[in-house]
Amino acid sequence: MPDPVSWFLVERGWKVVGSDGAELGAVEETLGDENADIFDGLAVATGVLGKPRYVAAECVGDILEGEVHLTIDQPRFAGLGDYDGAPPTERVDPDSK
Repeated sequence: MPDPVSWFLVERGWKVVGSDGAELGAVEETLGDENADIFDGLAVATGVLGKPRYVAAECVGDILEGEVHLTIDQPRFAGLGDYDGAPPTERVDPDSK
């Protein structure tokens, strides 16, 4: 088995595998703040016509070269919500009163 790698290395298209060994889809997008080293989760594509599903970082287990292993099985993955884009960021202007 390959050695685990950092979430920084995850690329679009990497295989996503459930805790039951089922292939669940492919990484569509890695979500987080690289500057602060905060991993938020993944958007996982489930097929050509399906919307990606959002997988929170808490559900991500091992990250290996080319594969991401989740701590949830296929039925729990199927119940996850769709990913509609990154959450909005709020910009605070220190000069505004």
